[in-house]
Amino acid sequence: MPSYKLQVQEDEHNAMLWQDVKGADGKLLVFDNEPAARAKLEALYPVWVKLEKFASGAKRTRVVIASAYQDIDDEKENDWKKK
Repeated sequence: MPSYKLQVQEDEHNAMLWQDVKGADGKLLVFDNEPAARAKLEALYPVWVKLEKFASGAKRTRVVIASAYQDIDDEKENDWKKK
């Protein structure tokens, strides 16, 4: 089952530069379902999300699937640490 993360584009002049949204603890905000992720995105960036509903320009916020291979990556990292 995929997990979801939030991203924002803080520089409106560079459409290729997206940043992951992190919590107060500095860790990546990850959600088990898309509706929960979208609700948090709207809570954190209410103006940007509402503007995107009415504007036809480029988006500045998004919800994306976190690494589909996160479990495999974690397993490899743990194996590496054991060596």
